[in-house]
Amino acid sequence: MAPPQTNVAGQGACAASVTAVLSFGKPEIVKRRADFLRAAKGRRLPCPAFLVQAFPRGDDGPFRVGFTCSKKVGNAVLRNRAKRRLREIARLVMAQHARAGWDYVLVGRPGATAHHDFNAMSADLLRALQKLHGAGQ
Repeated sequence: MAPPQTNVAGQGACAASVTAVLSFGKPEIVKRRADFLRAAKGRRLPCPAFLVQAFPRGDDGPFRVGFTCSKKVGNAVLRNRAKRRLREIARLVMAQHARAGWDYVLVGRPGATAHHDFNAMSADLLRALQKLHGAGQ
């Protein structure tokens, strides 16, 4: 049985954004403690469900994203759910709006990240990146 065919060409702008998201794939991940600490010393942009920390590395390499949730967020199930949601909004929004050479860390908030409206979280991240880099990005 063959998979169903979809007509992406007739969907306009939606098809372009889907193509951009699919071609982006996984972002580079911040893994070292020193990089997390450096991002914590950079700019901080609060959002209702999470906190964005950003630091320019000073090189022209690709942007990197880190995710963290403390035990204040909840048990392991809630922390993992919160990080999954943060990874997904980063994948959807940062492909087009993050800048090369920057490190971003998304920090989960207790009682908010795991349960907040997903579309509102995506809009909050977009707004935070625009504020961070200026509206002319």
